[in-house]
Amino acid sequence: MAGKQGERTRRRLSTEERREQLLSVGARLFSESPYDEVWIEQVAEIAGVSRGLLYHYFPTKRDFFAAVVERESGRMLAMTAAVPGIPVREQLTAGLDTYLEYVSAHAHGYRAFHRADAAGDQSVRKVYQRALAAQERQILAALAADPEFGAQAGEPPDLSLAVRGWLAFTTAVCLEWLRGSDLSREQVRDLCARALLGVLRP
Repeated sequence: MAGKQGERTRRRLSTEERREQLLSVGARLFSESPYDEVWIEQVAEIAGVSRGLLYHYFPTKRDFFAAVVERESGRMLAMTAAVPGIPVREQLTAGLDTYLEYVSAHAHGYRAFHRADAAGDQSVRKVYQRALAAQERQILAALAADPEFGAQAGEPPDLSLAVRGWLAFTTAVCLEWLRGSDLSREQVRDLCARALLGVLRP
């Protein structure tokens, strides 16, 4: 029996399972510490793999970080996805609550992500731009399906530009909030909600 348990413990992970394990470790470390304080050796040690194996999956630390950000961006999109049939106004508060909870819990990773984009790193910039584009499409689709705002969905590029500007505004507000703003999470949420509703023409 003990031998069989040992065999199960030592089961080799598939490529996808190993990659997911490494990304999970990375997501935790980047959420707890600034980018420059996360070491590949630390990731490998926690995951129980060699540094060489980690580099087999991700050639550089920046590639690893970009993959972590892409994974987390996908999770955030899923968490804030619109629910069909429920008005945008009702979903906005809940969606922002989820977003701000994520920002607070992953403060280092959130800041590092936006710093990397500002620094012009191409690998992370592409991930960043894809994530913003996906968020924009998700919001526009929710507006198009809403009776109150649906008529505006056929008026790009004005609406697309407004949503893109709102995403930039929300990012700036969140970064300032993380620097130690006196605003509570509820106040930040309400500020961002008012900003989006303010640029829409019902």
